[in-house]
Amino acid sequence: MKQLSGRRALVCGASQGIGAATAAVLAEAGAQVILLARNQANLDSVLRDLPGSHHKALAVDIGQPSQVTALIQRELEAGPIHILINNTAGPKSGLLLEAQADEFLEAFRNHILSAQNFTQLLVPGMRKAGWGRIVNIISTSVKTPIPNLGVSNTIRGAMANWAKTMSLELGPFGITVNNVLPGYTMTPRLEYLRKATAGKLNISEIEVEKQWLATIPMARLGHPLDIAKAVGFLAGVDAGYITGINLPVDGGRTPSL
Repeated sequence: MKQLSGRRALVCGASQGIGAATAAVLAEAGAQVILLARNQANLDSVLRDLPGSHHKALAVDIGQPSQVTALIQRELEAGPIHILINNTAGPKSGLLLEAQADEFLEAFRNHILSAQNFTQLLVPGMRKAGWGRIVNIISTSVKTPIPNLGVSNTIRGAMANWAKTMSLELGPFGITVNNVLPGYTMTPRLEYLRKATAGKLNISEIEVEKQWLATIPMARLGHPLDIAKAVGFLAGVDAGYITGINLPVDGGRTPSL
């Protein structure tokens, strides 16, 4: 029997990139996966390729909490959801000094409040089952701030501390809460950042990527599957005594322990 057989998983941001790869890893481990994102067509494409059966796709904007809540409550009628993967695209790039208040508010809603809402909805079922996993896909910026990502650095740090606090509260119930910190990973988000950085520095995107690679000991960009495998481990049976941690998956780039 596969280690996640009989478990249900909710994967946010599952229509592409790290979210889609994570959904595939969890499905391969036997979980019944609920994909959640805004783009129905992309979700349907990911859904078709998932191994196993009884998976589902929910097209909804996490910025609409009442709609999200209604959909998840309907899913919970079929039984508990044991695994929550919080994964949301980061805010736009820019200097912290130039950021406007509404940028912080939008990021706070899409990250902290969204994760809080999902957790409050799912934890009762996890507690009843005596088993649960919450994994947040955030950023290495919680260890070392990334230049020109002022709002993202701020919100990711808040998300990490939200998770650490939640791990203390939920540990007694057999529920773990951990963060995976991707480095430079080949996703649409990275394409956006490469273009934005090239424009800001007035250099080519190829030169931007060369500069990034020079900071990575393993000398390559990450693949979504690199991140998904780490998420899958923390969401699995073998990670039952690991909680409240930040796990960088960045090819060694982060210059701290």
